[in-house]
Amino acid sequence: MIVEQIWTGNAYRNFHYLIACGESGEALAIDPFDYEKCLACAKDKGWEITQILNTHEHADHIGGNAPMIQATGAKLLAHEDAGPRIEGIDDGLSAGDVVRVGKTVELLALDTPGHTMSHICLLSKTDTPALFSGDTIFAAGAGNCGGGGDPEELFNTFVGQLAELPNDTRIYPGHDYIANNLGFTVDREPDNEIALALLQEVRQSYDANEPLVTTLGLECQVNTFFRLTSKTVIRKLRDLFPTMPKDPTPKEVFLRLRELRNHW
Repeated sequence: MIVEQIWTGNAYRNFHYLIACGESGEALAIDPFDYEKCLACAKDKGWEITQILNTHEHADHIGGNAPMIQATGAKLLAHEDAGPRIEGIDDGLSAGDVVRVGKTVELLALDTPGHTMSHICLLSKTDTPALFSGDTIFAAGAGNCGGGGDPEELFNTFVGQLAELPNDTRIYPGHDYIANNLGFTVDREPDNEIALALLQEVRQSYDANEPLVTTLGLECQVNTFFRLTSKTVIRKLRDLFPTMPKDPTPKEVFLRLRELRNHW
């Protein structure tokens, strides 16, 4: 499996992906909003884009579908329930379906509601797993739920699916928000030395054209939405929400964090 991460440099800070089979040269494009950059990359690599995967229905993820399909004839894949919101889906995916690219690439579809209720992540079936996470999980952050999602469902996705993945799973998100997300982490957990050091590194030398690809293991250390039992996180939340129980559940912590992040 060959992964090409494409930085758009646009106002939405989108990442797009081409996932290619090294034997056949066939490629899958994920959320190719900036279709011109995706087409140019495929041409440069000598790949043929035969499939498009939309992780979810927001305009900055599906806006390039029509011109990409016109240029390539690619099939469009998305969540099986996204039909009313994404035009022209050829194959609707549900949890456990396998997306095959060329002769060698297999990607497992995960049904990951929260950011929206019809959200798909893809998990590579490789020795070192890779998660193409759309707007479910970002480097050091979590998707918002204001565009048709549900924070309780996002919590369920985090603890019931993402947290169960191997620690070496590489995270390929739909946007680059790492600096802001790490800022939120250290605001909520100022004694998190790993997050503090990473934020300093990002502020000094980060280049979105060569982005840091985090792992689930690192996310569990620097992503506030995995830090649900941290004494510091809980104490600082109780300062803002005095009615929060002394020993809140992980779900209560997650929902308060998501509420704060909406306005941070």
